[in-house]
Amino acid sequence: MSTYNAPLQDMRFLLNEIAGLKDILALPAYAEAGVDADTVDSVLDTAATFATEQIDPINIIGDRKNSPKWDNGVVTVSPEYKSVYKQFCENGWHAMPGAPEYGGSGLPNLVNFAVNEMWRSASIAFALCPMLTMGAVHAIEHHASDELKQKYLPKMVDGTWGGTMNLTEPQAGSDLTAIRTKAVPRGDGTYAVTGTKIFITWGEHDMAENLIHLVLARLPDSDPGLKGISLFLVPKFLVNDDGSLGARNDLICSAIEHKLGIKGSATAVMSYGDKGGAIGWLIGKEGNGVAYMFTMMNHARIHVGLEGIAVAERAYQHALTYARERIQGAIIGDAESKKTPKPILFHPDVRRLLLDMKSRTEALRAVGYYAAGQMDIAQKSPDAATRKKAQAIVELLTPIVKGWSTESSIDITSAGVQVHGGTGFIEETGAAQYYRDCRITAIYEGTTAIQANDYVGRKTAREVNKETGDVAFTARALYKEILDFAAGLSGCDKLGDIGAALKTAAQALIDTTEWVVGIYNTDPANAHAGSVPYLKLGGIVTGGWLLAKSAKIAQEKLAAGADDGFLKGKIATARYYAHHWLVQAEGLKTEITQGGASVFGLDEPLF
Repeated sequence: MSTYNAPLQDMRFLLNEIAGLKDILALPAYAEAGVDADTVDSVLDTAATFATEQIDPINIIGDRKNSPKWDNGVVTVSPEYKSVYKQFCENGWHAMPGAPEYGGSGLPNLVNFAVNEMWRSASIAFALCPMLTMGAVHAIEHHASDELKQKYLPKMVDGTWGGTMNLTEPQAGSDLTAIRTKAVPRGDGTYAVTGTKIFITWGEHDMAENLIHLVLARLPDSDPGLKGISLFLVPKFLVNDDGSLGARNDLICSAIEHKLGIKGSATAVMSYGDKGGAIGWLIGKEGNGVAYMFTMMNHARIHVGLEGIAVAERAYQHALTYARERIQGAIIGDAESKKTPKPILFHPDVRRLLLDMKSRTEALRAVGYYAAGQMDIAQKSPDAATRKKAQAIVELLTPIVKGWSTESSIDITSAGVQVHGGTGFIEETGAAQYYRDCRITAIYEGTTAIQANDYVGRKTAREVNKETGDVAFTARALYKEILDFAAGLSGCDKLGDIGAALKTAAQALIDTTEWVVGIYNTDPANAHAGSVPYLKLGGIVTGGWLLAKSAKIAQEKLAAGADDGFLKGKIATARYYAHHWLVQAEGLKTEITQGGASVFGLDEPLF
């Protein structure tokens, strides 16, 4: 079994050279708080040590040795998970992403993003617990009353209490209009909540003292659509005015799911109101529940995309370790290997598999970090126009970070199994766990198709500038920026091939975007038939752009006298990606613009 080691060199390169950490730290909100580069370096180093020494060892324990157990509504986790969670909270890692007024660190989103990648690489199942809690924290912070914020947020931020999001029901998956959970006023400002929710990640466990559930439910005689859904805060234990825990609320975990992966986390079926109604508090205004929940959902979607990046990195490290140790067969084209055996890393196709895993993971990471940096600008820039532009980029990239990263992670972890050969299919090697764990990431918080529909529709064809009437103005501006960069790079002596490949791919993305915009109003089904390939195209090109920028920066540093194998590696991975992935853009363009009719070409009885 390999040991996880955070890719700090690549993380720091992206933070500083691609995502704009220096400019972000110079924003008044961070500069006045005294957050500087030295602070960030110390946080990264310390987090890397905790991820390697504390979280990574429990990953296999939660998966195969001691996953959560359910007994009459009580869920217990392994002693190792409980111990690490306690240390995680005591060391301040749980509180780090929170706002300072509730005990958080006030560090930039970008830094939190990098640190959270480490947690997810070390153990995605464990990291889901603080991720869901912080998502609930964001929703409460943005939409709840001051009384609820003061009562619940400090202990949720520090991890003493956990948090969940309760959307899905047995009859209501992605279609939230089918929600049946009810909330009836009790006459004292609280509500009696009744209903069943499924797939609730970390919905019940014994690591936190209390669990704060955010539940979507309908008031009596409410609108039957989305406008009739409200959001309620429903604690496992009621909280007294002095902050101490009171009576057990009328809710119970009626079962936990048996899953393909992420077995270390408890995925609960939650029953509310079996004895008359769980007591809940309305968050914000009636009928705004879905909008409020999307504060949590959008936070979760970015972080689920990060899960894809993180597990891909872990699978790559695991496969690389094996490829360096495994001796098997003579190397094609290497006569010396017949006399002196070499590891399978020297086999041409194993090299291809590993470089594919590495280059794609670096592309995913680059896009994720770039989006996280834009989040900081959108939230903290003193200039309104700058905030607005950055927020538009974040919204455009969110479905890419979530959908493209998670779909890519399935391919990358599968390649990790392939590097191991037959032993990769055996659980003892550990390669299969990453493949199993990441499979859910392309499903929860909105399937890939939901992300793609959002990307095609609201983020592209339906994005309209209210002042100018321009459509898809964010996508068009970003893709034009990529094309202009590619045109400049294509004339570079040492990187011209990368620039040329990026230029062709960027033009394919621009052409496809124009086709989507042109056809959307008259034939939306045709546009959506190619939405997933369009999302993939957007991800491939955006990732290729940031890898090409990385290669250009690396080349400039080398030309200035740097002698660094890492910088040479950035050029090599960008070149591989250009020759193996950017070249797929033209084919995706054809699939999207010409393949819609064939999607509808088979009559239902013939399926």
